[in-house]
Amino acid sequence: MIKTQPMTKPLQGKLNLGDVLRMLVTDRMVDKATAEQLFKDRKMDTSNLHPLVVIGEQKWENLNPPNQVLTVESLSSWLAARSGLEYYHVDPLKLDFGTIAQVVSKAYAERLKIMPVKLSKEEAVIATAEPYFRDWIPDLERILRLKIRLVLANPLEINRYLPEIYNLANSMNLANAAKAGQIIGVQNLEQLVELGKNKNLDANEQHVVNIVDWLFKYAFEQRASDIHLEPRRNIGLMRFRIDGILHQVYQLPPNIMNAITSRIKLLGRMDMVEKRRPQDGRIKTVTAEGEEVELRLSTMPTAFGEKLVMRIFSPDILVKNFVELGFSKAQSEQWENWTSNPNGIVLVTGPTGSGKTTTLYTTLKKLATSEVNVCSVEDPIEMIEPSFNQMQVQPNIGLTFADGIRTLLRQDPDIIMVGEIRDFEVAEMSIQAALTGHLVLSTLHTNDAPSAITRLLDLGVPYYLIQSTVVGVMAQRLVRTLCKVCKKPVPISNEEWANLVGSWKIPKPKEIFTPVGCLDCRNTGYRGRSGVYEMFTVTPEIKKLITQDTDLSKLRALAYEQGMQPLLINGAEKIAAGITTIDELLKVAPPTT
Repeated sequence: MIKTQPMTKPLQGKLNLGDVLRMLVTDRMVDKATAEQLFKDRKMDTSNLHPLVVIGEQKWENLNPPNQVLTVESLSSWLAARSGLEYYHVDPLKLDFGTIAQVVSKAYAERLKIMPVKLSKEEAVIATAEPYFRDWIPDLERILRLKIRLVLANPLEINRYLPEIYNLANSMNLANAAKAGQIIGVQNLEQLVELGKNKNLDANEQHVVNIVDWLFKYAFEQRASDIHLEPRRNIGLMRFRIDGILHQVYQLPPNIMNAITSRIKLLGRMDMVEKRRPQDGRIKTVTAEGEEVELRLSTMPTAFGEKLVMRIFSPDILVKNFVELGFSKAQSEQWENWTSNPNGIVLVTGPTGSGKTTTLYTTLKKLATSEVNVCSVEDPIEMIEPSFNQMQVQPNIGLTFADGIRTLLRQDPDIIMVGEIRDFEVAEMSIQAALTGHLVLSTLHTNDAPSAITRLLDLGVPYYLIQSTVVGVMAQRLVRTLCKVCKKPVPISNEEWANLVGSWKIPKPKEIFTPVGCLDCRNTGYRGRSGVYEMFTVTPEIKKLITQDTDLSKLRALAYEQGMQPLLINGAEKIAAGITTIDELLKVAPPTT
């Protein structure tokens, strides 16, 4: 039976299930009868699971408000506070594997179930799930000649990351010693890289493979959209872009960085020897959940070596509908109306990384039924998609965008996607395709949607052809969305709202939301991104204003009169709905004029 009276002496040694249940009952978090039943059921259990894991598996509700489920995470946080220790969430991207693995041996760490997480000149920070087992601290302080600061971590995280710290540090050390990088393998555009399954390698190669596997694995887990490997004078930097923001992950010795780059170039069917000119490649791999993911590779020679960027294209991007991308219902209907035209040009504008490709691919996948022939010409092919036909521009053999469009027109297409309209020749061929009965989708780089008209005029396209072919232009940006778990409401004054929306009649919300930061969002306050859109329909009235000397301000003013929402105002509606913040919107949306 579990006694609930307060303990007369502090706990010492490793926790058992009875200890933790007694504390939970004392803190009125768990019913005594429920606790006793679990203690009875588990009395003969020999699984050696940590008590917090056993209790977390029960999914009990905390009897104290707000009555949340007692997870292993929340129980760990509670135990830290109760034992007077700081709670430490293990973030593998912030661990310096090489340094902390030198604090204690792997065997010692696994025996005591402790994990070094940080090392400085004055102290070693060590995570544990046994806050009352401290007999080992004086001995270790004497050996290290450092102060030990104990923090409490989730036992599941310690069990997972403890072996990984030592395995990766070992791979780093051995790869560094061997100066690995002479890697051989099969070259194939669609080579499937099975993480952790490359066994037919010599010892030196295996260390680099382990590091690359770890790199991909954590990039997928942390929802990274890009991986950057950047050489510096005496070090190599590894950074992940998560929700549009770059986070430094790790620092590597230059020779290991070179070995990793060579391994990835090999997998991407790139020339491993050539380091003086930029190259592009592609890898297909599989996440831990079994989903195929494509990575687009790009190298660039820099002052200190070859920089490699990998853009990650997750398959769930293309299964989203337009509302999930951030379209309102009205915008989704308008976009579908544009793209259901049998002929004409639909343009998407915005800077690099604003989601144009995702919008176009989602649209093409929806349009690519068995009744139509959908083709694209791209530079490079962003994602390989089996539901339509894709061609890659190759200037080195004379295959330009314009040549690609000419070829596609002989392929009996219904819908053509042109990666980007860059010059007059591509613009002219796209116009010709639209005039001859094809729907053409493409992108431009302009600040807003109406500016696409003047951009086409600047390229040399006659105004009457723009009138005849352009159906609509959509400008878009991406804003980070607030984390649903931790965002909190704050009041907003009439003056602040008026400064944002100007003369636009957007109702002021009672409150807006601000980021806080939690484990779900990596303490950033944001999780995921959403689109902000400006949709410019070329109506008969708009066509009259498109002349050789088009006045952009008049064009924009008429579009506003006819219902076009500027990017800033569309974003303001998302702020009012609690999706994003004013700061995020002002980073990406140009001011209204």
